[in-house]
Amino acid sequence: MHIIRMNEIEGKKNPRGVVAKQLISHEHTRVMNLNLNPGDEVSAHKVPVEVFFYVVSGTGTIQIGDEKAVVKATDIVLCPAETMMALWADQGEAFSVLNVKTPNIK
Repeated sequence: MHIIRMNEIEGKKNPRGVVAKQLISHEHTRVMNLNLNPGDEVSAHKVPVEVFFYVVSGTGTIQIGDEKAVVKATDIVLCPAETMMALWADQGEAFSVLNVKTPNIK
């Protein structure tokens, strides 16, 4: 059994300026924990694989394509491949999400 203790993994600022923890990375899946402080954002971008976001804690805004929604802990948001996505910690609190890509992007 392999247990990943997310709170024990050190985060690093990613190229988008957000603290990210790589939790899983193999050919089938990549799971990152993105931790946004109030006011942080992940600017609009798209990737060539399926993505979903699981909100771990806090409240923030996620945009998928032309739609935006305020989401909270335990919400799951799906994003098809090649669809624009963005995130904002715009609700006055920290916003932590799991970003899951399937398959992984090399």
